[in-house]
Formats: sequence, structure tokens, C-alpha cells
Amino acid sequence: MLNGHDARSAGRQTLPEWPLTLDLAALAEKGWQPTPFRQFILKIHSRCDLACSYCYMYEMADQSWRSRPMRMAPEVVDAVAARIAEHVRAHDLPSVEVILHGGEPLLVRPEEIDKLVETVRGAVGADVVLTVQTNGTRLDRTYLELFERHQIGVGVSLDGSEQDHDRNRRTADGRGSHHKVAAGLRLLAEPPFQHLFRGLLCTIDLRNDPLETYQALLAFGPPVIDLLLPHGTWSDPPPGLDSGDPATPYADWLIAIFDQWYSAPAQPARVRLFDEIIYLLLGGGSASEQIGLSPAAMVVIETDGEIEQSDFLKSAYPGAPSTGFHVLRDSFDDVLRLPSIAARQIGWSALSDTCKACPVGRVCGGGQYAHRYRPGSGFLNPSVYCADLLRLITHVKDTILRDYNALQKDHR
Repeated sequence: MLNGHDARSAGRQTLPEWPLTLDLAALAEKGWQPTPFRQFILKIHSRCDLACSYCYMYEMADQSWRSRPMRMAPEVVDAVAARIAEHVRAHDLPSVEVILHGGEPLLVRPEEIDKLVETVRGAVGADVVLTVQTNGTRLDRTYLELFERHQIGVGVSLDGSEQDHDRNRRTADGRGSHHKVAAGLRLLAEPPFQHLFRGLLCTIDLRNDPLETYQALLAFGPPVIDLLLPHGTWSDPPPGLDSGDPATPYADWLIAIFDQWYSAPAQPARVRLFDEIIYLLLGGGSASEQIGLSPAAMVVIETDGEIEQSDFLKSAYPGAPSTGFHVLRDSFDDVLRLPSIAARQIGWSALSDTCKACPVGRVCGGGQYAHRYRPGSGFLNPSVYCADLLRLITHVKDTILRDYNALQKDHR
């Protein structure tokens, strides 16, 4: 029997795309076992008060938000809490992470978030680490006092200076949002809230100067900066990338920041992508979806209780994140048995032949899974950012080796 994702894909084309052809029985015979979910992304509100031009949820292929309820109903919250608790017990997990997401999660009233948090923590027999990811426009003292009481970390989206941020992150009537985000970040930097700050998410826009963007982000004192490649696929490439063009504009943009970040006497903030690349080059594992081969252990629950894969897949095609499962009737272990979930947990075996032949294949890991999509072959492809990732990783590797060799020479 086909799950919802399989049925949509089968109806969309004559032959199923990879990973629907993945043989889970053969994987199990070789000793593979699914990795339990440890990160649960709750879409507590399905609408947003911004109309960002690059938004994968509202502006790209999957438009399922249109048919979903705005808020997660109490009975769905209860079911989510029970399912997380069930998963924790089944796999003896000491802790899980719950991320409050949207849309914009702060469109939910503080008292509703308060009850949701108490429901989840009251049901789950393990440590629940909570984070909220917000656009920051509604971040005020009332919300921060709530987050302080529950020790909820706060991540905020910011794309740089006022001019650069407001290029894409505007309200539906065209007004900029930077001034509101900046006000929220200034509150977050004050005692007793500053320890809640988890970092800034910045989506790269090639029109923005990389070093000016970096300095504008640093001005708010983030502990971590996430520099995100805008979502795109081989059939719908991101801005500035043309098929067959050898240029690497995103690598060039990132390298400018890397060189300044790496050469700083004391790094004022972690840049997650650079940290991950260095750690992978030194033989470590990845903790990010952007890069590396570590098994994905996250799952999304929509406002109506539908269980989905990574919401980034909304950029690929309509129905791409769907699993066909629902918290009111299905367990998270049911979801773990899908080929589409296994594909994001089997590491090297999920890479295309091109990636396996690449000198940085084990570091890159094929890039972000959603960026590999090509109609006909599904997700068994290199990233649409393949050339950029190769150049960036090679530059980081060469920089580290240069300094290592210099140190070796000095100690002889």
C-alpha cells in the first residue's frame, strides 16, 4: 500500500523517482536500522506576518499551507505530546528537542504557547529542550518573559543591514521589517533574556555585500550565525545559478566571509556552516542538514497533525514532504519505515555516483537534500549547488592545510 507521498509521486509520473525505489528489506539485511527522531518541529501556526520573496513555504512548489488550519488545535497538541512520549519510551531517549515553528509561531498568543509547552513537557518522560524560530517582528517583553520562564531558546531570522534585510523580508503591503526585528533583538540582548539567544538565520542574497552582511549580523552579538543557501532544485535553480555555467557565485560570497571569520584573532560568533566543514574535514560527523552524511533525525508536525519530512522539501514539488501519516492515528516509528525517511539516514549509500567520485563527497554529503531534486531521477543527484560546495570546501581545506604546514615548519 502506498503512503501519501508515494501515492502523489506515483500519480505524478510513470515511474517512481528515487528514493521510492529504495529497498528497505535489503538495507535491513545488511544491518541498517533507522535512527530515532530526536528533533520535532511543531508548526504551531501556518500563516506569517511577512511575505518574504524567497520563502519555501509560501512562494515555492508546495502550497499545502492553503488548506491547513491556522493554529494547531489543543487535541492535536495532546496527540503530538503523546506521540513524542511514545517515541521516547520506545527508544529510551534521554532528551529530545522541540522547535516551535511556523509560518510565524509568535502569531500564537503567549498563553497558548504556555499551555502547549506544559502539555508537551508534562507528557514526555525525558528532558525536552525547547526552541522557537521566529522572524522577530513580534518579539516583545511578554513573549521573552514566557520564554525565560520555560527556558525556551530563541532563534531569529535576519538578512543583514536594514536595506539588505528589507529587500526580501517585507510585509504583504511592502513595508520593511528590519526595524521591528532589531527592536526585538535589542530586548533579547538585555538581562535576564540574553542567555536565551540561540543565533541568527541569514538567507544569502548575492546582491548583498557579504562582508557588510556579516558585520550587520555581528552587531547583534549572536552566539551562532547560520548562513543559508536559498532553496532551489535542478528544475527551479536558485537566483544567480545557470545550468552549465562554471561560475560559483555562492562559494565566492561565502569565502569572503570565511576568510575574515577564520583570520580574526578571536571569533565573535560561530558560523555553523564553516564549523561543520572544518569538523568534517577533521573526521567528525555533521549536525546540520546542509552538509555531511549524518542521519537526519528530525520530523515535522503540521498544524492539522499531518506528519511530514523536512519542510525544506516544499521547494521540490507539490507533496514532496508528505508521508501520509497523522499523529491522531500513526506513530513516529511508522514514519521511520518509509523509504523517503531512510534515504536521509543512510549516508553514503544515498549519494549519486557523481558525489561518490567527488574528492569532497564525504564532507559535502551531497549538500542539502532538497537541493538535489531533479524530475525523473528524484533526489539521487548532486546538489544544484555542487560546484559552489566543491569550491567552498576545497578553499576551507586548503586554508587549514596551509596553516597546518606552516605550523609544522615552525616546529622543525
